[in-house]
Amino acid sequence: MDFERVDMREMSLEDQKTGAKQAQLVFKLNHTMPMTDEYNEVLKELFGENLGEDSMVMAPIAGAAFDHIKIGKNVFINSNSLLMARGGITVEDDVMMAANVQLLSNNHDEYDRQVLTCKPIHIKKGAWIGAGASILPGVTIGKYAIVGAGAIVTKDVGDYEVAVGVPAKVVKTLDKDKF
Repeated sequence: MDFERVDMREMSLEDQKTGAKQAQLVFKLNHTMPMTDEYNEVLKELFGENLGEDSMVMAPIAGAAFDHIKIGKNVFINSNSLLMARGGITVEDDVMMAANVQLLSNNHDEYDRQVLTCKPIHIKKGAWIGAGASILPGVTIGKYAIVGAGAIVTKDVGDYEVAVGVPAKVVKTLDKDKF
């Protein structure tokens, strides 16, 4: 899989300003009453056109590079999510994520910690990510797949598969005819 390397020492002034603005919006979101017009406006400002219709991200959240996140329609992301999106995060329609989920599309170079190695995360339609699960760089979660609570996903999970554990392993395949 291809990956991108980002040297944090070489961030443009524009990228630095974007990062600062996003950090301020995250702070504001995390301190705004949820399920209000004000909350929805801040959420929309943070994600822009990349937040699908009828989707909700519950505060508090943390992360970086929110402009690298695309969230489909009817997605629910529960509280305490960590969205490290420098490598890109795509969440398709009808995905559910429980509390404390971490989507980590970037990592640090083992020898030069100012360099990020970035690979996209892709979560396909109807997937369900359990509480406290971590999805690591370059991973795709298949259609209607389930990732169990606390799992650390280091490899792709196929359509309709259920993966649990540390590291996550596929333990069963769901009946696709029931969806």
